[in-house]
Amino acid sequence: MLTFSNISKAYDGHVALNNLSCSIPRGMTTVLIGPSGCGKSTLLKLVTGLIHPDHGVISVDGQRVADADIGKLRRRIGYVIQDGGLFPHLNAEHNVTLMARYLGWDQERVRARLLELGRLLHFPEELLGRFPDELSGGQRQRIGLMRALMLDPDLLLLDEPLGALDPMIRYELQCELKEIFSLLHKTVLLVTHDMGEAAFFGEDIIVLRAGALVQQGSLRQLLDEPAHDFVGDFIQAQRGHWQLLDRDSG
Repeated sequence: MLTFSNISKAYDGHVALNNLSCSIPRGMTTVLIGPSGCGKSTLLKLVTGLIHPDHGVISVDGQRVADADIGKLRRRIGYVIQDGGLFPHLNAEHNVTLMARYLGWDQERVRARLLELGRLLHFPEELLGRFPDELSGGQRQRIGLMRALMLDPDLLLLDEPLGALDPMIRYELQCELKEIFSLLHKTVLLVTHDMGEAAFFGEDIIVLRAGALVQQGSLRQLLDEPAHDFVGDFIQAQRGHWQLLDRDSG
């Protein structure tokens, strides 16, 4: 679904990504994990064309991002950031339906899709008229996810979408999202620095360090066959938390 070939990116001389190559499997949830500043969020921005690599090629479904009609490409991608990234001057309904209305969907189709997503994300219809500052953190995140899913994209990019939530709301949304990913069979690329979250969601896990790929594989492969001491140390540092979530995920 998504390939990165020899990707390098630097900001003012600071290397964010260093000759990174990997492939993201179709229809699976892949997790990017690593310490802050290792290049996780930069990879997502490169996919959407928000920034461009200094070197290398990124392809979505075999098409180079550099050669794509960026507007059409972005309509195939749902993108969610921490706290939802909502427009503060639009209410919840208008945040979710903004692109559908821009593309000329008729009112009946927009409304039907909005209510369908509300049921999927457990967002009460009576709250759709509220503005972002009138919603809780969990409600804002649900609206951000509904907006990302509105056009039924092929690819979902989630940049630490649950990082700002309190632990109980975060766990509730983690469970809901895992069920949604399984139901919709989307290709998902999720960024986190939390090994527990990676263990819970990740069918495929990519460990990054200082802009380079250290290891890619299943949780079991990372545990049993770490490619580098850093992988074992990173897992061990969060062991109590990820074991709890991994147990709940089966």
